[in-house]
Amino acid sequence: MRLEGDWLVERVDDLKVAADGSILGGSTLGGRELGWFRMVSSGYHDGVRREGGFMTREDSLRAKLIEYVQNVHALEQNVLLMLDSMILTTSDEEIVRLLRRHKEESRRQQQRLGERLKALGGGPGLVSVGKDLAAIGAAQVKGIADLWRSDKPVQNARDAFVTEHLEIAAYEMLERLAEMAGDPETAAVARENRAEEEAMARSIAENWDRFLDLTLAEQGIRT
Repeated sequence: MRLEGDWLVERVDDLKVAADGSILGGSTLGGRELGWFRMVSSGYHDGVRREGGFMTREDSLRAKLIEYVQNVHALEQNVLLMLDSMILTTSDEEIVRLLRRHKEESRRQQQRLGERLKALGGGPGLVSVGKDLAAIGAAQVKGIADLWRSDKPVQNARDAFVTEHLEIAAYEMLERLAEMAGDPETAAVARENRAEEEAMARSIAENWDRFLDLTLAEQGIRT
């Protein structure tokens, strides 16, 4: 305790350890209690601070897993709309069949993710819906731009190839997180979806020459 001007300031020397491991302390000024505070340790512990209380490591992993599933669900929404744009701007029937088949796969993938969200208690919620709406907006802008750009077959193939690998990476991370969180069902969904994305990426890679021939043919260039 010390005198500062006309105020008597008392140091905090009454600290208590609460049942949850946090430290409670009080502060006074001029002999009057100002209030109490709580100090919480942060770091790699089983207990993680969260608004309104504490989360266990398992709860934290589950919350992060829900976030990842929501993100991939929104990504698939974007892919569905991108595929619609690609189908609309592709004249080759064989490629259109490939795109339509993958569109059906993407719908099933999104359904599986939706079922996992429901099982995890994370959807559909405002966050998930918001992410889906953002994905829809981005895909619509791209779809409009696709109608006006040249070299559509090559550009579509390139965009699809990049998107497939983005999805592959997303499902790889989702599977690993699900395994870490002790959720074999979500891990299995991630593996199944990723296998379909890998197959689609291979199909695109096997047709590079075809995409290029289509682009050149549209511009009257013989190959």
